[in-house]
Amino acid sequence: MAAGTCRRQRRNLDLIGLASKIADAVTNIDAGRKGFATRGKEQEGRISYEIGIDMASSAFEEAQTSADPHALVLAEYAFILQELQLCNEADKETVNSLTHAIQGFDDAFLALPVVEDSVIYQGVDKVFPHRNIYRVGGFPKDAFHIACIAHRTRIQNILRTPGVDPIEKKLLKQRLANLATAQGGYAAKQKKALAAQKP
Repeated sequence: MAAGTCRRQRRNLDLIGLASKIADAVTNIDAGRKGFATRGKEQEGRISYEIGIDMASSAFEEAQTSADPHALVLAEYAFILQELQLCNEADKETVNSLTHAIQGFDDAFLALPVVEDSVIYQGVDKVFPHRNIYRVGGFPKDAFHIACIAHRTRIQNILRTPGVDPIEKKLLKQRLANLATAQGGYAAKQKKALAAQKP
């Protein structure tokens, strides 16, 4: 088996493991929140909540260390996907917000292989207007950037909500930092793709 194939398989397994850790973390956080609201289950709920927050923080820090835009966005995607699975269907506003975020990241994942191909991405650059509102750091504000920007706004809105637990605020700030790192890493890929243009 070629070394490149082994590396890809290892990376895929690492990404699957990361997504699994995030899903387990969100399940614990959700169980903890439900425990808070159940008489006699408050202590058990607090323990589950704190375990979930710790697990999520560790997974998001792992993704941050990789500085890989795909891993960073996958961690966030896994988090909100699990939140949607556990969300009360009657909570239409939250369901709609999470659904829009997931759709945005679905589009972001489609952009990742395109930016790796300099010939194709040079075409992308030509079809995006060159006015600042359509650019991030001079590069096309494509689906990847749009998903990250929109989701950063969602997280910032949660951070502004009164009564958010301090340990959860710390996790939210980590998630914000991860999205900024993802965009930075993606911009580096855009720069590389567009640097290959001939004058």
